[in-house]
Amino acid sequence: MTILDLRLRREGMLLGLTAVLVAYFLVWLPGPAVGLRFLGFEIGEWIKFLGVGMARNYFYLPPITLGLMLALWTAVWPTNWKAWLARGTAVAVSLLAFPAVEAVLSEPPSEWLLRLALIGLVTVVAAAAHWLGRWPHLVWILIALLGLAGGLLPGWEYGVVRPLVAQVVAQPIGIGIGVWLNGAGHLLAAALAMIETSSLFRLRRTKK
Repeated sequence: MTILDLRLRREGMLLGLTAVLVAYFLVWLPGPAVGLRFLGFEIGEWIKFLGVGMARNYFYLPPITLGLMLALWTAVWPTNWKAWLARGTAVAVSLLAFPAVEAVLSEPPSEWLLRLALIGLVTVVAAAAHWLGRWPHLVWILIALLGLAGGLLPGWEYGVVRPLVAQVVAQPIGIGIGVWLNGAGHLLAAALAMIETSSLFRLRRTKK
């Protein structure tokens, strides 16, 4: 593997993770009026009024998967201040899924406890990333799985919710750019993680 290959993969991973973050602040549900256009971080709260139940948690998945992928990625970095800064960033990003205080105080735990647990998981992984670097194969496999989950599950749930919203507003509803960019960013990260995993297994075979 050349230095150029390593650089391209590193920059590709950074591009994928950045796309996921940007996507969460873009329009996911392009409603017919300004008041019915929802960004990624808004849609999960709004659709609970449609009675979709726990499945709405898929819309809170991107900041969790992003935080976990970033924290895991730093496990294969050199241990320095940049790695710890990125781990802190991973935890900060996961807080985008933090439930509103009024929801915690007034709604049943089933509405918000899972998100708190997942934010806690990101924090634990970020703190343990230094030691996880001992198992790079596992790190890249987990990143690939997270990329697939974060890229497919929110988009799938949007496909379920979309006709319900169209029925409520009595107009066809499209697919916002945020949905596409979230999927593209996650799947790019997953693809690069799979390439890294394959490279590590090939390297192991050549050493035998």
